[in-house]
Amino acid sequence: MKIGDALAHIDAGFIALPVFQRGYVWNREQVRQLFTSLYRDYPVGSLLLWATQSGSVDVKGDTAPAVSPVRMLLDGQQRITSLYGVIRGKPPDFFEGNASAFTGLHFHLDDETFEFYQPVKMRQDPRWVDVTKVMLAGEDGVAEFASSATDTPTDTSTLLRYISRLGKLRGIRERELSEVTISGDDKTVDVVVEIFNRVNSGGTKLSTGDLALARICAEWPEARDEMRSHLDRWAETGHDRFDLDWLLRSVNTVLTGEARLVHLAERPVEDIEKALASAAKSLDAALNMVGDKLGLDHGRVLFGRNAFPVMAHYIHRRGGSLEDAEWRKMLYWYAYSAMRGRYSSSTETVMDLDLEQVEDLDTGLDSLLNRLRENRATEIRPSDFDSATRNSRFYPMLYLLTRMGAARDLCTGVALKADLLGKGSKLEVHHIFPKSQLRRHSYSSREINALANFCFLTADCNKKIGNRLPEKYFAACEEAHPGVLASQWIPQDQELWSVDRYPAFLEARRQMLADAANEAMESLLHGSGPLGQPGPLSLAVALGDEADEEEAALVAINQWMIRHEQLPGDIGHEIDAGDGATLDLAWPDGVQPELTQPVAVLLNEPEQVIAAASAAGFRCFTSAAAFKRYVETEILGEGESGA
Repeated sequence: MKIGDALAHIDAGFIALPVFQRGYVWNREQVRQLFTSLYRDYPVGSLLLWATQSGSVDVKGDTAPAVSPVRMLLDGQQRITSLYGVIRGKPPDFFEGNASAFTGLHFHLDDETFEFYQPVKMRQDPRWVDVTKVMLAGEDGVAEFASSATDTPTDTSTLLRYISRLGKLRGIRERELSEVTISGDDKTVDVVVEIFNRVNSGGTKLSTGDLALARICAEWPEARDEMRSHLDRWAETGHDRFDLDWLLRSVNTVLTGEARLVHLAERPVEDIEKALASAAKSLDAALNMVGDKLGLDHGRVLFGRNAFPVMAHYIHRRGGSLEDAEWRKMLYWYAYSAMRGRYSSSTETVMDLDLEQVEDLDTGLDSLLNRLRENRATEIRPSDFDSATRNSRFYPMLYLLTRMGAARDLCTGVALKADLLGKGSKLEVHHIFPKSQLRRHSYSSREINALANFCFLTADCNKKIGNRLPEKYFAACEEAHPGVLASQWIPQDQELWSVDRYPAFLEARRQMLADAANEAMESLLHGSGPLGQPGPLSLAVALGDEADEEEAALVAINQWMIRHEQLPGDIGHEIDAGDGATLDLAWPDGVQPELTQPVAVLLNEPEQVIAAASAAGFRCFTSAAAFKRYVETEILGEGESGA
């Protein structure tokens, strides 16, 4: 099937997109590569279509499918959407996503390369032509494009070369795409989804949740938007790591008491609407309690997300109101479930077992706690704090201790509570032993970023301490504010404050953190009277020491980005690579989110960290100057104008 014919079939409703398909997710680089391949006559894969009766499956968009049979696009959505968007100059009717990914593609008549519009680079160079305008122009328009790009009107050879290349560009519409069509009305949506997942081995699989939500949307079209409104509401409060599957699972536990979603779509729409409202209310209650009582009040420290559907089920069955003793048991169970990764494997099976336990409202929470004790999951050991990444399950535990305990700022002695005011009171993660000092003594990246080397301080204090070793400032802090070191679980043995004794310092502090964590959890479960009120703290936003020379360089890069109206990067970004790797500065979604590839700036990092970042898909830069050149030439289009 020719590309132009495929686009016409979409307009006429002969090709449609089934509602269970995800939205458009390609970025600009993928679009650019697609058109480069088509222009060079490279293969670009085939389309998988399902021929079925019109009305047998719900479709996306407002265009009604044509008379039967209609062909559902199963594999090739990203390619077809990109082609439609560039050639037609607008997205297709079924489009859901970021149209900027295919807006502004240009072609260079001399280099025969494709790039997205960069004003400084392209504005004064008529050889860059807008691909969409070329596609929409008639044959006479092609000649005008070629003539406008020619410096000398009498240069016939250049004019003819440009016309030929423009013709080849327009000829992309005549390229044929291989197609495989599944025929037969006997195939159910489930069978077709299974076929899709098998064929789409390189893409993202359709989950049971995708299929269940698609079926719900068939009868309740606003369901997806309604669910997203709740996700957006939570994101505004800092809980930005929830997704539709997570919320749908909570709706399912509220409505059916089960983890598996297979029966959810069979329930009446009215029941699902009520279950969504109740699930959102129950999740609000759980998030508020976890934030207020445990201090885990934003997405970066909120672990154990899969425990929330179980909590939502129990809260719903209790009518949305729990006694103080019930909240203590639930929070205790939640924290340990999160620390031990209770749902890290066989999620639905484990969740169903827990849902069965809480069916008895009188003994359910006790049954959950007994299961934890049977598995020896309620003992926190020093080795639990032997991690070297903020992605570990015990990073939130360190934050929890700071919030629930009496942790105090080392410089002011002020408790790290909600009433901190002033520009410099925002909390930051502080390396007790500065990174640069540890590097000079040949400690590994894992040792430098050990969890036991972290504590929370105000931004002012972090900056004031700067690059000093503990032996240079601990004594003064303790003298000015007696007990402040103990409040941060810091060993009192001054010999451990020396950089040469750093491993021994970590060992001692891990023991102190484990003791404090066990005490805090027992106090949570068995405490008397109302639960404490930690109150919200500012989001911990930085990793490292403000006055550290390297840290200052990273901050300077972010400031440079802001001055150039670009997004700042994430300082101290962790990736999942073996024992974990910490990237100095990263844009995991790209400098232009969803449009450019992930990027990392790695200063003075060992080869294994660079290799781990590259393997995770990051484009790595080892100097500020190199990164700035990348932004100037490939993002801003300013050429080699310097750093």
